[in-house]
Amino acid sequence: MSTNRRDFLLKAGLGVGGVAASGFIPGVGYINAATAAELIDPLAPKQPHFPGKVKSVIWLHQNGAPSTLDLYDYKPELFKLAGQPVPASFLKGIKTSTQGGVNKLFASNKRSFKQYGESGAWFSELLPNLAQQADKMAFIKSSVTVGATHDISILKLNTGDLNPGRPSLGAWINYALGSLNPDLPSYVVLYNGEQEPSAGSVNWSSGFLPAVYQGTAFRPSDSPILYLERPDLRSADQQRASLDLLKSLNRIGGDRRPNDTELRARLESYELADRMQKAAPEAVDLSKESEATLKLYGIDDPTSESYGKVLLRARRLVERGVRFVQVVSGYPGNVQDTERRSWDAHSDLDGNHATQARMVDKPIAGLLADLKTLGLLDSTLVVWASEFSRTPWGESGTGRDHNPWGYTQWVAGGGIKAGFTYGETDELGVQVADKDKAVDTYDLHATVLHLLGLDHLKTTFINNGRSERPTVVYGKVVKEILA
Repeated sequence: MSTNRRDFLLKAGLGVGGVAASGFIPGVGYINAATAAELIDPLAPKQPHFPGKVKSVIWLHQNGAPSTLDLYDYKPELFKLAGQPVPASFLKGIKTSTQGGVNKLFASNKRSFKQYGESGAWFSELLPNLAQQADKMAFIKSSVTVGATHDISILKLNTGDLNPGRPSLGAWINYALGSLNPDLPSYVVLYNGEQEPSAGSVNWSSGFLPAVYQGTAFRPSDSPILYLERPDLRSADQQRASLDLLKSLNRIGGDRRPNDTELRARLESYELADRMQKAAPEAVDLSKESEATLKLYGIDDPTSESYGKVLLRARRLVERGVRFVQVVSGYPGNVQDTERRSWDAHSDLDGNHATQARMVDKPIAGLLADLKTLGLLDSTLVVWASEFSRTPWGESGTGRDHNPWGYTQWVAGGGIKAGFTYGETDELGVQVADKDKAVDTYDLHATVLHLLGLDHLKTTFINNGRSERPTVVYGKVVKEILA
């Protein structure tokens, strides 16, 4: 965009008090409010399509695909038929070309299930703390997806597509609603473990949306944001002068390359980083939390400590207006066994899930309880999701293969019918029992957007002449789980 055109748009009154007007601009065309806001301040708050039930989302991705048969989905028939071949009737309509083939049914002799709360939700012995929060959750036991390889299905979980290039859900929300706190990123990614999650930043990419809407990853350390602190010998005035010079130079370059969203995002990131030097350290500083709170999140246990810190930071971020916090489970700092660094249990399921469950159980339970106590649960949506789940048949004798045909996910928070279960899998947990109740990733995304006040059919962006939306050409709101 030329300087003259930018000045014209500004003088035309497209941005007044941070709120953009809409209308027909001669020589420019029709500009809606969202487009106008994008021209003036891409992260300015924008109005939803209708009043939302929540302001923020904490998206808990359980990396590696836990066996929900061993967590939430109690199947007495599986225990009864363990060691026998899978009856052919349970395999109708699905392609079982997974890694290990279809072996005999497997049920761990260590597994026990009980019902909890007024809802009578089933939990295994692996999640004793989360079980106490049963009545805050709505279970989607008819979840399905496409693909049975981690990278592909993780990409679909986050972006709705099997191939890189589409925006993540958090980026769509950032684009559609803008920021509630100009001093912090509106879309933050948290993870525990020594390395970035599998496939990394493609899972929080802005895709074809302007780059300013991509997620900002925080490292799992006491200083999660690289290079945030100003050098000791550099004053605030000196830094400000440098940023102003960079801004002017980058704007000159931006005028010559109006379609370069990466350059514009760089400009925004410099300004945000300057503001974050005060706000961000306080937002992620856990030293201000009480000992009782640290214990609530399991930070007193070496196995749950790292994940507990991540979730406590997630709470502190939504408390300060961050719209979307994407949390990817990693592995405890005290675990050296590579087979236990995600939920991917093709062998030794008992050992793997015992470690992973202990890592997440108390922190997630603490998060739900803490949000409730602070009055934040009504304005926050917590989503427990995974790329797929695991089969009722065994692999390597003691593990399970990948299952995209029927598994459990859950949501909790504002606008949700708490203590409710929607859908079910068949008697062995192979696939969804009633296909009309199947909930695909697109449906989950549509439901999350709805709770934020966004119609997924009207949340659009023109990309190469085509009107794109978060749910591609699919998606329906799962109204049955809404309060």
